[in-house]
Amino acid sequence: MKFRILLWLLGRMLRKASNSNADLQKQLEGKELGFSLVTLDGKVARSFQVSQQRVSSSGGTMDNPAFTLGFRDAAYAYQVMTAKNKQLAFMQGIQDKNIKIEGDPSLVMWFQGLFKYIMPKKGKPKSKAV
Repeated sequence: MKFRILLWLLGRMLRKASNSNADLQKQLEGKELGFSLVTLDGKVARSFQVSQQRVSSSGGTMDNPAFTLGFRDAAYAYQVMTAKNKQLAFMQGIQDKNIKIEGDPSLVMWFQGLFKYIMPKKGKPKSKAV
């Protein structure tokens, strides 16, 4: 259930950011594609569509995605996508065959680069007046 909610939230955050964040819109420029994030057992799937510098998402898979990122199961997917070092977790998962990429692997790297545009900014610690 956590992975399903995470995917839904990811879709909402990408949609919102693609409507208002100029840097994200620049990354989406020229991209007209769809992709899916799924569990290999087929229990959880969400598809994302990039068109005209905007992102939308829907439950389920899509026909002819540019890539599909498949995770061993929902618990493992949640663990990887919330890991502190996501790059390392993804690479380890691919190496261990717990993550399967179908389609263009370079687009998976592009997708991972989108996270920096949707993550909340960490505030600077307030300095105390002495």
